[in-house]
Amino acid sequence: MQYKIAIVDDDKNIRASMVMAFETEGFCVFEYNNGVDALDDLINIDFDVIILDIKMPRMDGMELLKKLREKITTPVIFLTSKDGELDELMGLRIGADDYITKPFSMRLLIERVFALIRREKIKKTQSEDNLNIVENKKLGHLSINDSTYECFWKGQKINLTVSEYMLLKSLLEVPGKIKTRIEILEYINNENLTVADRAIDSHIRRLRSKFKKIDKNFSLIESVYGAGYRFNVDI
Repeated sequence: MQYKIAIVDDDKNIRASMVMAFETEGFCVFEYNNGVDALDDLINIDFDVIILDIKMPRMDGMELLKKLREKITTPVIFLTSKDGELDELMGLRIGADDYITKPFSMRLLIERVFALIRREKIKKTQSEDNLNIVENKKLGHLSINDSTYECFWKGQKINLTVSEYMLLKSLLEVPGKIKTRIEILEYINNENLTVADRAIDSHIRRLRSKFKKIDKNFSLIESVYGAGYRFNVDI
């Protein structure tokens, strides 16, 4: 099966590199240099994944994603500048599935795309069979599903990026045990993802924020000064 991917980026050199990389992987690639020209195709063509740059003329990635989410649920990866943490947060809130910062490893981007494709295929072919951590780890209200990267807290779904999901899962290996940044990085990177040491704190903040949007009293992801992080058992 040939997967279809859309790339929307006004930088022709970056766009050309992505087109070449994904065509080498066997993808059918559609490329656009702005959101206005891409919009109709993105809605009407059944793409497997869409890659959007945030900063583009005529219609930026944020505005384009808002319009897309009114019509389609196709997985979207944002490309964001190195200092664009606010952009990343806003993008995830309005419906992006993942993001990657420039400059980026093309191999990492390809692996992120394949991870989203696997997730969508499983969601279409399996019924909800959440791995209930209440039963297996006795962590109260938390449920995760390794097949679909889905996370539920008190029955409500929390939309996590692949990296955030794997970070959470690393903390759940031994609930209550402190995990150092190095241990967390090793766990995530063993899953064919690449996360920088400096990004761990940002991922932790985003995880907490997403849980607190559902439960303002959530406090189970704890920072241990000078040591690392742990997920405390919910007794």
